[in-house]
Amino acid sequence: MTETPNPHIINADTLTGEMRPIRRAVLALGSNLGDRLSSLQGAVNAIADTPDVWVTAVSPVYETQPVDSPPDAEAYLNAVVLIDTTLAANRLMDRALAIEDAFDRERDAGVHNAPRTLDVDLIVVGDRRSDTDALQLPHPQAHERAFVLRPWYDVDPGAEFPDLGPVADLLARVGQDGLVLCDDLALSLE
Repeated sequence: MTETPNPHIINADTLTGEMRPIRRAVLALGSNLGDRLSSLQGAVNAIADTPDVWVTAVSPVYETQPVDSPPDAEAYLNAVVLIDTTLAANRLMDRALAIEDAFDRERDAGVHNAPRTLDVDLIVVGDRRSDTDALQLPHPQAHERAFVLRPWYDVDPGAEFPDLGPVADLLARVGQDGLVLCDDLALSLE
């Protein structure tokens, strides 16, 4: 006799007491103004302090040249943070923007990819899709950015980019020119 799973039993490992699903999310961090490492560490701390968010991995730090930025823009420090969360994607986006604001991120609509003290981008939030002005998921350019793909690969070599395939394959296509691993810099979970 074979047993059939009872459809009325809830899997407590994947749901919170409020019955909200737990999703894996990938956040990309970047900074090219001020104390770049301190800004990235502050972002990691703020993400970890967010209710209903559990940081599961923090990537190594890379230094990269700015992409599509003003000619005088300084090099970025970049990293990726993996989290598990029960927050809705739009609430997670609100939190990312609040963290940027806490680090004096200035949004100058007149300058494309202007230098910034902190950038916190949502790359993926589970299998959530969104194409609004306020939230685009998956992030529309992340699959073309080695400064996102490489640190993501470092913390999750088997990761899949929704609809596009393995992060490893995307990274192989994009290449890693301009990425410099900063062995002497590290972000930590406090």
